Amino acid sequence: MHRVVDREEVQRLMREGAQVVEVLPREEYAEEHLPGAINIPLKELDAKTASALRKDRPLVVYCHDFQ
Repeated sequence: MHRVVDREEVQRLMREGAQVVEVLPREEYAEEHLPGAINIPLKELDAKTASALRKDRPLVVYCHDFQ
């Protein structure tokens, strides 16, 4: 199940232990990222890379959109 959440909801989820994954390219993640976020670039996101994520914790996936 997925849903769109706002900034306040992301902050609450993070306080409660959610995992935050930024799917930005590595260069953009290196320049700036959310505190505590891990980086799995979208082009590398597959079953193998996702297997490192904990299934017992909520997951927030983040990217930015220039539109």
